Amino acid sequence: MKRALLITLNEVKLYLQDRGDLAFSLLLPIVTFALIYGAFSGQTLFKATASIVDEDHGVYAAQLIEQLDGIDGISIEMLAPDEARARLDNSDRLFVLDIPAGFSAALENGGRAQLNFWQRGNGGLEGQILSSIIRGLAEEMGKAFLITAQVSINVQGTGVTESQIDAAVQKYLDAERLTPALSMNEVVVGGTADLVNMYLPGIVTMYVLFALTMGARVIVEERRRGTLERLLTTRLSAGELFFGKYIAAIARGFVQTVILLALAYAVFGMFTPVTFLESLFIILVYSAAASALGLIIASVARTEEAANWIGTVFTMFMVMLGGTFFAVEPGSVFYMLGRISINSYANEALRKVIAEGGTLGDVVIPLAIFIGVGAVALVISRLIFKAVPGGK
Repeated sequence: MKRALLITLNEVKLYLQDRGDLAFSLLLPIVTFALIYGAFSGQTLFKATASIVDEDHGVYAAQLIEQLDGIDGISIEMLAPDEARARLDNSDRLFVLDIPAGFSAALENGGRAQLNFWQRGNGGLEGQILSSIIRGLAEEMGKAFLITAQVSINVQGTGVTESQIDAAVQKYLDAERLTPALSMNEVVVGGTADLVNMYLPGIVTMYVLFALTMGARVIVEERRRGTLERLLTTRLSAGELFFGKYIAAIARGFVQTVILLALAYAVFGMFTPVTFLESLFIILVYSAAASALGLIIASVARTEEAANWIGTVFTMFMVMLGGTFFAVEPGSVFYMLGRISINSYANEALRKVIAEGGTLGDVVIPLAIFIGVGAVALVISRLIFKAVPGGK
């Protein structure tokens, strides 16, 4: 047992000294996690650039542009008419607001003014949202003019000037805008923490399987170079060598898991100390099962390339069937196929503990499956290992 652990320590030392393997195993999972979190970070604020052609240059055109620019998430881009049409023709822009000449004058004189929406096709999703926002602002401006005109009629002959009416109406409109009588409360469902809970288990289990591929490749390379045969000329037995390689494979997959979970713990505060330790235990048992499967790959592959291909196909198969990044409908054909993937049980166990506040008692079945798969795979890989050159 002592000699087997020395083999394990040597494997871990070589692993930590190999900058390429170390970067792939530790940095790539973190980068992947950051990319997925950035893409699905639960950002609910609409962001867009409003392209505007101002042919009016009047006070009310400026007021409309100022109100639109004051909305969070919207930036303004002023274009000349010819430039706007050229960009629409080239599909560089899908939606442009045109404020025609005479817009402000028509409003001042109590007439009817209009805005023009230039768009390519349906204007795209962003353009449709912008057009709705602009319509809302235009309606507010129209209501302000309607109220002013109505007040002017009601106070006619009282000596109240137009400027006083405009100031009073604007005062109450501003007050209503700041503290509206009807407000809306936004409740975000599926925010940042939920997304982290959803994707973290899949990332962790996927990269444990990637570590499986790397471990298989290393064993195949040592067997091809005769390193295993030279080791067996020492007092080291085949069983000790085999067990040392197995423990090293578990350590390789477990190390990157600790880093990922520690990152989630420190940055997102998504664990309690108890759930953090429970998650580590689940991954440790899962890594043991996955490493045993990796030894089967190492035993049947004859070249490093073959080990890489077998491991990659095996990993993708497990990831796709295991519901790693998307929910699988229970009872569906895909769900039934996923039952043969150990990833499905690992993902369920981690989500049970991380997202639902479960305990190890709630994930006994997945843990039992990992132990069973690991035991069977160890026996099979040991039998194959004996039958290949360098394994006796």
